[in-house]
Amino acid sequence: MSHLAPLLQRYFTSYALTQRALSPATIRSYRDCWALLLTFVAERTQIPPHALDLAHIDHGSVTEFLDHLENDRGNSIATRNLRLAAIKAVLTFHSATMPEHLDTIAAVQAIPVKKHPRPQLSYLTATQVQALLDAIDTSTWTGRRDQAMFTLAAHTGLRVSELISLTVDSVHLGTAAHVACTGKGRKHRTTPLTTATATLLKTYLHERHTHPGHALFPNPRGEPLSADAIGQRLRTHLHRAARACPELADTHVTVHTLRHTAAMRFLTAGIDTAVIALWLGHESTATTSIYLHADMDIKRRALERTRPPDVVAGDYTPPDSLLAWLQGL
Repeated sequence: MSHLAPLLQRYFTSYALTQRALSPATIRSYRDCWALLLTFVAERTQIPPHALDLAHIDHGSVTEFLDHLENDRGNSIATRNLRLAAIKAVLTFHSATMPEHLDTIAAVQAIPVKKHPRPQLSYLTATQVQALLDAIDTSTWTGRRDQAMFTLAAHTGLRVSELISLTVDSVHLGTAAHVACTGKGRKHRTTPLTTATATLLKTYLHERHTHPGHALFPNPRGEPLSADAIGQRLRTHLHRAARACPELADTHVTVHTLRHTAAMRFLTAGIDTAVIALWLGHESTATTSIYLHADMDIKRRALERTRPPDVVAGDYTPPDSLLAWLQGL
């Protein structure tokens, strides 16, 4: 029998940290996945998690767990696939030292990732961004912190994990004002700040130094805000902003939407996708190509260049309301 407890301890303390030097974000993701999996299997086998054996993590239990994530917990297919990757990573590590479990491990490794449609990329217009920022009540310290945080997110395109990792030393407001961060893949990059954003952060930092902690955007205890807390603050301000900008009420907006918003602003201004990829910290320009697909103006301009010379420029307009309704079906 091969109890899971020492196997997981060996993976996370020896292999993940020492040999692979995985990032803290990856380790947290794998940790959360295995905590959920052990809880799920323990409930069905009536065996405490610390007493579970590697043989309990077989094809059937993992498949049921993945279905549980999708159907009972409401996780997306993308999240389901990430959890599966975390399970496979740990089992792959143990396959070399535990040949007696190779059949079980191979069966789990054979579970395919689930295909899913790519969601349509969403972003905010300049008017919507301004409505969001104007809706933040700046009469309180929390409101002034949120205004500085979401202004920075909308203008720099930082990921939520990057916002969380920022400290007061990450912001440089002298000549060539910029913010320095460590992004995905532990890549270090600096992002320039506009004059308006730098001025807002300067005012914010003057007040920020009167509060405890070193995080740039702290909670009341001075610790960095969590991703859930930032998301909750954004939803609160969006609810208020929808009163002045009703279309926001029907728009699904997350912190990552603000990242897309920054990218689309650059693309609309004619900035090359290679520059946008560097700005956002993408691994390659292939990732940035999603913004080309989202921009209808680029597609219209491409279509306009290919029209025959004798065709009048412009979009098709149905001549009758009934025909317009039929066209929209």
